[in-house]
Amino acid sequence: MARGYGLEIFDVQLRREAIGTVLRVVIDRPDRGVPETPEEAVGIDECQRVSRDLSALLDVEDEDLAEPALGQTYTLEVSSPGLDRPLRHEADYRRFAGRLAKLVTMEPIGGQSAFAGRLTGLENGHVLLEEGRRTHRIPLAQVKRARLDVEF
Repeated sequence: MARGYGLEIFDVQLRREAIGTVLRVVIDRPDRGVPETPEEAVGIDECQRVSRDLSALLDVEDEDLAEPALGQTYTLEVSSPGLDRPLRHEADYRRFAGRLAKLVTMEPIGGQSAFAGRLTGLENGHVLLEEGRRTHRIPLAQVKRARLDVEF
């Protein structure tokens, strides 16, 4: 369904929360192989269209099965990865080159385990992150968490 709108599924979660069970579907634009700007991010209109269509599809499945498709009642939530999206794969570091990011490593590198700066890409398995005049070379295998930082 997402593909029909030129989108892809970034993540799916089924979680018990204070309001009950939530089926969270995160949609994104496919990686085009070039750096992406914040203006190209998935917008509310796309989230609403996918939510409406996915809800209708799940409702039809519920009717056909005579019970909830997921075996329980749930709230459907469709969203984008957001401006502070997680970075998970090598392609993400290339796709968002030029953007601000924050990274945390599994072990300290040069006495430091938290890094913030501008992504300049990926080279020989190392994330390149400019912090002022300094460029950090962080082994991708050592990255525990990484996400874009919101720029205003």
